[in-house]
Amino acid sequence: MSQAKNYFAWQARLVTHEIGRRVIEVGCGVGNFTGALLNRDPVLALDKEPGCIEELQRRYANHPNLRALICDIGNLDEQLSELAGFAADSCVCLNVLEHIADDVTALRAMSSLLIPGGVIVLLVPAFSALYGPIDRNLNHYRRYTLNSLTRRAAETGLRVRKAHYMNCAGFFGWWLNSRILKRETQSEKQISAFERLVPALSRLEEIARPPFG
Repeated sequence: MSQAKNYFAWQARLVTHEIGRRVIEVGCGVGNFTGALLNRDPVLALDKEPGCIEELQRRYANHPNLRALICDIGNLDEQLSELAGFAADSCVCLNVLEHIADDVTALRAMSSLLIPGGVIVLLVPAFSALYGPIDRNLNHYRRYTLNSLTRRAAETGLRVRKAHYMNCAGFFGWWLNSRILKRETQSEKQISAFERLVPALSRLEEIARPPFG
């Protein structure tokens, strides 16, 4: 999905509208989204894979407001006091929570890193009915619904301020790949076709939120 520039820009418009100035990005990977955060004050990017952190540091070497650390959000241990000292007002976790076996513990950890009134912004795959070979190969433990996310928030003492589906066209693409074609990997042709659709789709969904996505 690294070539899906329009899709990442769509995500950025949605996410950056919700966050403050001191941001922690959980599961930053090689930084495909991190660049959209770098107009903030300090940004702390976390990932448990050393290779991802090394690549991100090379990619954004000229951004002194970015700090990157190797960190497993599900097992903070000795890093907790250091990360809490960052005094973040926002935590961004995009397409990561589904990779974590104990997602409730991960949400509690994110919450513990925020100042009072801070926000967590999540983007997760939706609907268990769409779970298929691609999800398994991506090491996804689950897909979510608005109700299941709300329940997890309640377990961690978080309050849901805003929740909605996005990318209704993607629903049908994932259903086709999971249920009909049984694809093991994402199709570059499908991603390319979707990229051309994103500008119109994103504008439409700004007018009316879809009931699925």
